[in-house]
Amino acid sequence: MSHSKLRLEVCFSPAIYPLHASDDNIVVIIDILRATSSMCAALENGVARIIPVATVEEARQKKAEGYLVAAERDGYVLDFADFGNSPFNFMTEQVRGRQIVYSTTNGTRCIHLAMRSFGVVIGSFLNISALSEWLIAQGRPVLLFCASWKDRFSLEDTVFAGALAERLLTSGGFTSACDALTASRDLWTLAAPDLHGYIAKAAQKTRLAQKGLDDCIDFCLTPDYTPIIPVCKNVAEHGNVSIEALLP
Repeated sequence: MSHSKLRLEVCFSPAIYPLHASDDNIVVIIDILRATSSMCAALENGVARIIPVATVEEARQKKAEGYLVAAERDGYVLDFADFGNSPFNFMTEQVRGRQIVYSTTNGTRCIHLAMRSFGVVIGSFLNISALSEWLIAQGRPVLLFCASWKDRFSLEDTVFAGALAERLLTSGGFTSACDALTASRDLWTLAAPDLHGYIAKAAQKTRLAQKGLDDCIDFCLTPDYTPIIPVCKNVAEHGNVSIEALLP
């Protein structure tokens, strides 16, 4: 690692991602309820790789090609998909060793936006310790990219960004002049004593509860379920992005 401190920023929304984008960045995609939590759970439970696609049309085409497809919009499983976006969908023998095509309202779009960066990884409470240690070791500037909800501010993603930023700054290897990061850390300080209670105020929690999909929230807030870091790679021969497990 360089002796000079590395840039650390938070981006609250895909709508302003171009203001933060840099070829030097390692970008951490954050979609706590539920996409990035589900991706971490999937790879921990033996999914071979995840293929994130940005559009419904791409997901439908992959289904026609014979892939298992996890796809939803606004919390609803698409009619052609095998299952939706709960981490519990990825804890069965059906998915072990399989490639899963994955498309969600917010998270998969962010992955594709970030792919011109130096590196793109997936973050959640489920892998926060392994992820923070890995990022500290890379010697690269880091952007914490909140998937948000349809470009709107997301409480749970921002709280996680604050939790991860706290660990990176405490390492002494990073510096920040980013108000979004300061706000994220302040929200994490408020949330940390009762994370579950604090996230109960999140709009996404309400949206999930209205659809009966809030059974996984406690799981999504569980720290250190896995040491896996999902890493996004461009696969030139297929024109796809592939998310695969990296063990630190």
